[in-house]
Amino acid sequence: MARHVVLLRGINLVKRNRIAMAELRTALESDGFADVRTYVQSGNVVLSSRLAPERVARRVNAVIKERFAFDITVLVRSHAELATVVHRNPLAKIAVNPKRYLVTFLSAEPPARFADDLHAVAMQEPFAIIGREIYSWHPEGIGRTPLWERLASKSLGIAATSRNWTTVTTLLAMAEDSTSR
Repeated sequence: MARHVVLLRGINLVKRNRIAMAELRTALESDGFADVRTYVQSGNVVLSSRLAPERVARRVNAVIKERFAFDITVLVRSHAELATVVHRNPLAKIAVNPKRYLVTFLSAEPPARFADDLHAVAMQEPFAIIGREIYSWHPEGIGRTPLWERLASKSLGIAATSRNWTTVTTLLAMAEDSTSR
């Protein structure tokens, strides 16, 4: 079975969309996913499935709707896809604090004009768009910078969710740990 990294958008934010990770693991295992592991409370799951990433995303979304009554964005990357994301690391020379270095995962590649839209708000925040990921460096902190607000908004026109570099590399390690068992 293949390993997948499942990224949930907008759960366990303050008092919104509360899901206990133990309950989520149980629900996913009951639905046939194997070796389900979670990381922190913000919706990061590593699991095994014979399904392709797109089908995993649809199935996880359906489980969350059925079990928790939330219709949230679910993005999935295979172990190999996440390894490629980490290997690329286009801002490695400048992004020195992993908590301020983000990867925004997209459901599809953004339109060509999208980079121009981001440049208009980026200020002092370098970014790189490669395929279905946007890498962004926020040297003064993420807070509410114009670039972060743009990346976090639903106005992108495509589903997106962001993780800091520490989370991205931890999820990859979790997926690799499970593949070596």
